[in-house]
Amino acid sequence: MNSPAPHRALHAVEHAEALDAPAAELTRRLRGPAASTVGKVLRGRWLGHPLHPIAVTVPIGAWLCAAAFDLLPGRQEEARRLVAAGLLATPPAIVLGLADYADLDVRQRRVGLVHAASNAVAIALFGASYAARRRGRVVRGRLLSALGLTAASAGGALGGHLAYAQGAGVFRWQPLDFDPAELAGSDPAAPRNPA
Repeated sequence: MNSPAPHRALHAVEHAEALDAPAAELTRRLRGPAASTVGKVLRGRWLGHPLHPIAVTVPIGAWLCAAAFDLLPGRQEEARRLVAAGLLATPPAIVLGLADYADLDVRQRRVGLVHAASNAVAIALFGASYAARRRGRVVRGRLLSALGLTAASAGGALGGHLAYAQGAGVFRWQPLDFDPAELAGSDPAAPRNPA
């Protein structure tokens, strides 16, 4: 049975060895900062899972809402402000994504690199959309936003593949208060102390 085209495309990115050199260079540059205390905080060590997937919901949500307002007459100003809000929310998502990148394996790095590139294109398109809207070129701004949303959707698909199919960031840590010795010989059916 043939896989659907999107699945084949994601699989092709995983196996694109041409991405290895730039991916390895990016990893080399990020490894030092990612290993620092600040890097651990940025990777969500204190929470028990990565922060990047949480942070990306803000720009994506803002841009989706901007697209909805673009479909409504007389709502250009709201759409423009939402495009701006999405742009303002991207720096934290970028920093958190780069912190996570340092922990990826070779195949994950390939997907992560294309994920980052897709999102960079999306950010540039939304930036151009905002600039067009500020100059009163609403139709151009809408078109650029639609293209930006397309690029962000591709980036989101790659990010989803990275997390769900490749397991990036999954089971990296155990909760901070978890002691594996506590489970040794314990009865899973025994009542737990709610303390």
